[in-house]
Amino acid sequence: MDFAPLPLLTPRLKLRPVESGDANDLFAIFSDAQTLRYWSSPPWTALDQAHAMIAADQAALSAGEALRLALERLDDGRVIGVCSLFNLSGQNRRAEIGYALARDAWGQGWMDEALRALVAQAFGPWGLHRLEADIDPRNTASARSLQRLGFLEEGRLRERWNVAGEVSDSGLWGLLARDWAARS
Repeated sequence: MDFAPLPLLTPRLKLRPVESGDANDLFAIFSDAQTLRYWSSPPWTALDQAHAMIAADQAALSAGEALRLALERLDDGRVIGVCSLFNLSGQNRRAEIGYALARDAWGQGWMDEALRALVAQAFGPWGLHRLEADIDPRNTASARSLQRLGFLEEGRLRERWNVAGEVSDSGLWGLLARDWAARS
């Protein structure tokens, strides 16, 4: 998939592909146990994990297989989170959406702003038909974010994840391009 044009700009953010200089900010996000409470892997323990993710993300972007965007604040250049499209199906024009936000940025509308831009681009120029999200049902903040965007909860997979010995369900959410267009 061709993810042009990038970056995406919002009133307060630049959404751009992750780059090597983001390693420290990404490590701060992904090593925070509270931020990763409902993530599908345990918190990072080494900066090398940030570098590995960046390298994998750059390769996936070059291949048109996935996109992870850094949420860079325009006022200070700090990367406060990421949002992603992955598990792309070109034939079905479908992708999964994912996101993470630094704990000190919670509750300020950053992720809503970023996801609105990503969803608009996904359903607009990139021509996707459906977006899906898999969240831990206990993550009520994430569920509220998806609801604000128009996602509908479509099902639950029981005891799907085992992260560091903790078993959790998956809440499956979906949004269709036509439903997005009707809301916009």
